[in-house]
Amino acid sequence: MKLHEYQAKALLAGFGVRTLPGEAASTPQEARAAAERLGAELVVVKAQIHAGGRGKGRFVEDVDAGEIAKAAKGEDAAGKGGVRLAWSADEAEAAAAAMLGKTLVTKQTGLEGRQVRTVFVTEGCDIATEFYLSVMLDRSTNRVLFLGSAEGGVDIEETAHDNPDAIFRVEVDSAVGMTDFQARAIGRSLGLTGKTLTKSVGFFRALYEGYMGLDCSMLEINPLVLTKQGELIALDCKMDTDGNALYRHPAVAELRDLHEEEATEIEASEHGLSFIKLDGTIGCMVNGAGLAMATMDIIQFKGASPANFLDVGGGAQQSQVEAAFRIITKDPNVKGILVNIFGGIMKCDVIAQGVIGAVKEVGLQVPLVVRLSGTNADLGKKILAESGLAVIPASNLDEAADKIVAAVQGA
Repeated sequence: MKLHEYQAKALLAGFGVRTLPGEAASTPQEARAAAERLGAELVVVKAQIHAGGRGKGRFVEDVDAGEIAKAAKGEDAAGKGGVRLAWSADEAEAAAAAMLGKTLVTKQTGLEGRQVRTVFVTEGCDIATEFYLSVMLDRSTNRVLFLGSAEGGVDIEETAHDNPDAIFRVEVDSAVGMTDFQARAIGRSLGLTGKTLTKSVGFFRALYEGYMGLDCSMLEINPLVLTKQGELIALDCKMDTDGNALYRHPAVAELRDLHEEEATEIEASEHGLSFIKLDGTIGCMVNGAGLAMATMDIIQFKGASPANFLDVGGGAQQSQVEAAFRIITKDPNVKGILVNIFGGIMKCDVIAQGVIGAVKEVGLQVPLVVRLSGTNADLGKKILAESGLAVIPASNLDEAADKIVAAVQGA
């Protein structure tokens, strides 16, 4: 689950990570009041959406198509983006009014953009240096990875492309936890020295504790800044938490912003389905995350692109299968559907009945290829064959991928 900047900062502050004071606002008047309460000479008004590149974004209502294309490429917004400086409460109110209710397009939103419903009003900062730092799980080593750069900041993508040697890695074994030595290694990699290096140890250890304590899947501080007073501050924050661990964090679960999620993904979660919308043309319904990934890979290998990741799980009921099929068919980009089931706990006849029920409810306007293997596979195939539906059977995944790609490309 993704969190907004203001939410993530509040959570990290609880672990001792230094951030700047600020308040969320949903109206221009609230933004003005927040600026007045902060009482700072300079405040920053920041649009809150689940996407990066806000400072270089453009608001659809304010610019022409050419400017929107620039925003999608991440080109400079010349002070008209989703991060604006305000030297008074009046300016803070005006900045919020220019953002709230508008659609912001950034390099990460695509041309459709995201509507701004909340802004974050925070103190300005006397920046000496900007860095990049992120924390994630390195699945190849099963360790927590700190990835950073002294040449980072908001242009980290360009740094990584032009000078990959500027990116450093520090791994932490979660069974041991972060040591002072590892925290100092991060600080040295950022070029910190002396008292600033010594003070940074607490900051990096707090960041690690926040990552672990909140069951994060990704934590990005960009930029991490060093002030002219020698203090490290998380000036921005992007946080993703593991949805499977939210039962341990009910207060975090309440921070979910449904406005920032695809409607189909919300519907899928209500039925206990793992669904992620993608940009391809072949809808996938699979049981098991590993098999789902393999299915997506082979579709790509055969020259097409998957329209979604959809894992119905190992024990789905017929109603869940029907819901999964309905969700897939709601995507207008879907030109064909591949159902790939390996029955273990999941019974193939349940999948077959679910597919038939869904097709009878929503209709079948695109080619449908079904591969069933495992528990009750023969019964499932028989049910589909006698259904009268235009189902294309396949005996293995390779054959199934060939058939659905050919059917879609032929159409």
